[in-house]
Amino acid sequence: MVLWVFGYGSLVWNPGFEFDEKIIGFIKDYRRVFDLACIDHRGTPEEPARTCTLEAHEGAICWGTAYCVRGGPEKERLSMEYLERRECEYDQKTLVDFYKEGDTLEPAVTGVLVFTSTPDKELNKYYLGPAPLEEMAIEYLFSLEKAMFDIGHEDDYVIELANEVRMVLVQLEKAKEKLVVAHVPFKSHLPALQLVSVPEAVAMDS
Repeated sequence: MVLWVFGYGSLVWNPGFEFDEKIIGFIKDYRRVFDLACIDHRGTPEEPARTCTLEAHEGAICWGTAYCVRGGPEKERLSMEYLERRECEYDQKTLVDFYKEGDTLEPAVTGVLVFTSTPDKELNKYYLGPAPLEEMAIEYLFSLEKAMFDIGHEDDYVIELANEVRMVLVQLEKAKEKLVVAHVPFKSHLPALQLVSVPEAVAMDS
């Protein structure tokens, strides 16, 4: 038995499990969206952070990394137990075809496992739905942007989102600087006034 897992988010740069082979490539008819809640390592149940999931979108492609786990049922079981704990917010496991760069017709691997989520707030308690760009994740987003750059397949949506966040951060930093300037205590450049004692007047004969 051989297990193949497709990583399209943090699994790209931090798989966290033992694997035997790693291939850079893509899957078809899916795109990344930051519509899923993360309640553990990037958020809490009270204040969930956004993490990316996949949205079915005809004609789209999603670049990422496929990991192969060989070595028998026990090794596969350990890998799956780790992944299911880590990807606990994803309520679906989907099997997809995986393609390598240069061959968009014939899949390099079939039956690749990918964690996805139901895009329905009633059926999936972790589904948040779309949000304006300025409300999206920051650290996670920048890490994903860099990871896709490092493997040579940048994602236009991720780049757009990262640039939007950068502009917001710049604006916040400027607002913070203005606030600091407004609260700087006034300092006079004049020397401090010093009181000098004057000797008492002495009566003298003319």
